[in-house]
Amino acid sequence: MFGYVRPSVRRLSQEDQDRFSSMYCGLCHTLQRRYGLAARMILNYDLTFLAILLQDGTDCSGGCRRCVVHPLKKRPCAGQSQALDTAADYSVILSWWQIQDGIADHGFWGGLKYRLAGWLLGGAYRKARKVRPDFDENTRRHLEELAQLEKEGCPSIDRPADTFARLLSGAAGEVKEESRRRVLQQMLYHLGRWIYLTDAADDLSKDLRSGSYNPLPLRFGVENGALTPEGREALAQTMDRSVEMMAAAFELADFGVWTEMIRSVVYEGLYAVGGAVLNGTFHRRRKDREETQHER
Repeated sequence: MFGYVRPSVRRLSQEDQDRFSSMYCGLCHTLQRRYGLAARMILNYDLTFLAILLQDGTDCSGGCRRCVVHPLKKRPCAGQSQALDTAADYSVILSWWQIQDGIADHGFWGGLKYRLAGWLLGGAYRKARKVRPDFDENTRRHLEELAQLEKEGCPSIDRPADTFARLLSGAAGEVKEESRRRVLQQMLYHLGRWIYLTDAADDLSKDLRSGSYNPLPLRFGVENGALTPEGREALAQTMDRSVEMMAAAFELADFGVWTEMIRSVVYEGLYAVGGAVLNGTFHRRRKDREETQHER
């Protein structure tokens, strides 16, 4: 995944900040428990948010724990839960296929780091595939569809964004309660669409230099390696529309103790990240600093 889905800390109480940190650390420990130490490298905010959505609205506090990353001071850490197990399995599958996409896109030398990551994650992927075969097949099928659209140079932003959105909505497929499953499918669909468009905007200048596929310059005007003001405004409107649809679905379900956390993502966090990407002020390295803030 990409690391764009972040809560707005200023909207959260200290209790909610600690609860988010506990889920972040809980997913990290779950990845290690189920798939080994190397699997922790795939942890990010997007996957933590997925675990929160899959949680049934109840807290899953597991107290405080130390780990190899934080050996001196104990950190809040969620206990074992079905949601964390599922999110860990999905995380491995999503990351594996993202790595395969990187291998295909970067040739031999450029793809070496992806091959190394694939080698490290290969055993974990094979295990996750056995546990979640339907999600693995869903991911593979939609990424193949997305690769075909890229190969064709599809000028539409909606078709590839819709393909990735349908891929992510599949993460709700194992939720048993029908009404909740439908809400999560809608939330994840529109989140997936927003992530695809945000990532395309974030990678635009790099893709223009390398000649890699990116639907934005095929749909909007580009000047000096960036979208024109008119193109940026049009893209912002369609990104915001996805967030609005996600918010509409969110209001239909009760997320229990996670309500304010999810609300901070949907009503502020996504807008803040999207705006920073479009303005050219977003930097992935900020993630490290923000994670540190959550862990304090």
